[in-house]
Amino acid sequence: MELSKFSSSVVYRLTLRMACIGSLFIFFKILSGYFIYSSEAVNPSLPLVINTWHFTNATARAWALLSEEGGSVLDAVEQGCAVCEREQCDFTVGYGGSPDENGETTLDALIMDGATHDVGAVAALRQVKDAISVARHVLQYTEHTLLVGSQATEFAVSMGFKLENLTTPKSQEMHRSWKEQNCQPNFWKNVVPDPSTSCGPYAPVSSMASGWTNDQRASFDRYNHDTIGMIAIDKDGKISCGTSTNGARNKIPGRVGDSPIPGSGCYVDRNVGGAAATGDGDVMMRLLPALISVEKMRDGYSPEEASRMSLQRIIDYYPNFEGAIVSASLDGRHGGACNGFTTFQYSLADSENGVTTVDVSCS
Repeated sequence: MELSKFSSSVVYRLTLRMACIGSLFIFFKILSGYFIYSSEAVNPSLPLVINTWHFTNATARAWALLSEEGGSVLDAVEQGCAVCEREQCDFTVGYGGSPDENGETTLDALIMDGATHDVGAVAALRQVKDAISVARHVLQYTEHTLLVGSQATEFAVSMGFKLENLTTPKSQEMHRSWKEQNCQPNFWKNVVPDPSTSCGPYAPVSSMASGWTNDQRASFDRYNHDTIGMIAIDKDGKISCGTSTNGARNKIPGRVGDSPIPGSGCYVDRNVGGAAATGDGDVMMRLLPALISVEKMRDGYSPEEASRMSLQRIIDYYPNFEGAIVSASLDGRHGGACNGFTTFQYSLADSENGVTTVDVSCS
């Protein structure tokens, strides 16, 4: 009997001890799970959409796709930029704006997938309005990165896009007015006759002769040349970027700017964040500011600091250039920088602010 009582007591104590240990295990498991969950919790500022300029309708469409409709970051960028193409934002995106020297509007666009680092782009696209969507078709249905000109148009038609006239009464008036002003401003230099007073046709002059200097080149501003450059980050940290533009007004036919060039028009890295640029694309594409900004964020700089540093590289060579860049890190921080513009704004959408704009002071 005594042995039985002793055995029961031992069993009881062991059971009680095991129960306590089990309770502690469960407690610490829960606690550990809490901390793990906390460290992986969704950043309250994500999803995030930012884009160059005050094109808030584009921002709102991209935001709705990410926050309400379950769309991907590629969907958000494509449909957000498409809004500007349809609305002809500042007549610098989409059809009916920025005619070239022949009076034709052509389109450039790019879309980049941060998950795969794949890019689809089109440049000097003719007779098709949906440039950003054609760029996405390049991304999804080819192994190429960039298609150009009439052959990009042929590709678009084969993918089901329709041919349309990109000229409008507005773009015709732009071209007529430019011709009446002796084709001023334009993008020629070191040619005869003097491009500052004549429409040409032009011929090259000797390198020893006096030509048109860079200081006289056409200027870029909000209504001369705008790109919508957009970055979208979803709640899980997936990232994409895209651009769309009709390029520089009065450009030499065949000119392609920075917008469809990866690392210049925009750039994303799935481990860091993304950046998008706008402005004088002929200058900016020479120094790849979007790539530089992302790499500076990789080095630990804030999006604003990274934006300023990437522009400074351009300023070192071209102090009077006009341009801006916006950057966003995967943790939801964002910032921008600009040079030469009177004013610059970028559009923002996140859970804390809804859709709004951010003013940036230019150097």
